[in-house]
Amino acid sequence: MGIAWAQQGTAPEGGPTSILPVLLPSVLIFLVFYFLMIRPQKKKQQEQKDMLTNLKTGDQIVTTGGLYGTIVKFSGDSNRVKLKIADNVTIEIARSAITEKATGTTEAIKDKGE
Repeated sequence: MGIAWAQQGTAPEGGPTSILPVLLPSVLIFLVFYFLMIRPQKKKQQEQKDMLTNLKTGDQIVTTGGLYGTIVKFSGDSNRVKLKIADNVTIEIARSAITEKATGTTEAIKDKGE
């Protein structure tokens, strides 16, 4: 009798009738990852991009290497920035190396370090 059932090609009784119970956990896991990881990261990247485009001469910034400085000039291609990090000391860095705007004045930051 078991061979007869196999030859007829019908699905056995009690099998899953819908794919929904199989896909629902995967969709829920993806939604959790999206709202907890992907979306906040995209928001942070957009804020960083906005900060870099709104930089102007005189802004005090912090680089990825931890240097504090004041923007003196933007180069012609606008991807390079000249920073004054001390008296008579200017360096040129990539705009993408700027992490954030420094809070407070450079003198206040120097006072904290000493």
